[in-house]
Amino acid sequence: MTDNRLTWLIYNGSSGSFDRTLLGEVTVMLRDADYAPDRVTDCCEGENLSADQASLAGVKLIVILGGDGTLSRTIAGLEGFDGAVLPLPGGTFNLLCRTIFGERDPLEILKDFAEGRLTPQRRACIRGDGGLLALSEVLAGPGATWADVREELRDGNIPELLAKSIEAASESTAGPMVAVVDPPRGRPEGYSGVRLVPGPSGMAIAGYGAEGFLTLLQQGAAILARDFRAGPHDDLATADKVVCRSVENAPIPLMIDGERSEGGPQVVFSLDTLGVDLLGPADGR
Repeated sequence: MTDNRLTWLIYNGSSGSFDRTLLGEVTVMLRDADYAPDRVTDCCEGENLSADQASLAGVKLIVILGGDGTLSRTIAGLEGFDGAVLPLPGGTFNLLCRTIFGERDPLEILKDFAEGRLTPQRRACIRGDGGLLALSEVLAGPGATWADVREELRDGNIPELLAKSIEAASESTAGPMVAVVDPPRGRPEGYSGVRLVPGPSGMAIAGYGAEGFLTLLQQGAAILARDFRAGPHDDLATADKVVCRSVENAPIPLMIDGERSEGGPQVVFSLDTLGVDLLGPADGR
């Protein structure tokens, strides 16, 4: 970091995982590290922050406390920002932060930051049709309806969670399957979910069959502690470009960094480099 320590702190106050006490602790630790936030913003209030806004204001550090959806949306808008972004876990699964920091909590990450153990890094990401950007993962196929279950899990709505679980399991097992056609890999009849994870050597491709999603439902309340990623799957390949196609030529449900979306009957995904620096451990651990 330079001598300019102008810092903005962004959080998601409407998230079911939001902890105001934690926000206060984060603010204090930033102040103690001589990065007292000049601006503290709830991302659900007002316009989304842009790279141009931050750069014109002379900001050098943007700290984001939130879950994967909050981080993904906010960081996407910051591509081109000439400072650095520090993501802090504040959600349910925290896929991006776990990839970068392991199981460190926000205060442990800030301690590393204050002690100079974090460095700016350009990370791999996934881009797709229609401006799609994923920082942590893409799930393509009817299994993407499990993103709706995540919403109820965040909100702690158990009756709705169980109802959405049944709906998602039904869609996962009966919805149009998705096949990996380029590179041609896996089951010709397709999968309930094709998961893509960006990495320095390419996108790791994994196929999840309907049976894996159905197992989650059969475990009943165990869904509160688990998700589909731990289930049985086929490791298919690593590639810089992946084409997924609906075997029934239907729109493909998508889960982008845990948030629901939808693509056409065929979606092309490409490995790319994120256009903004994220702070992470200098030693990669």
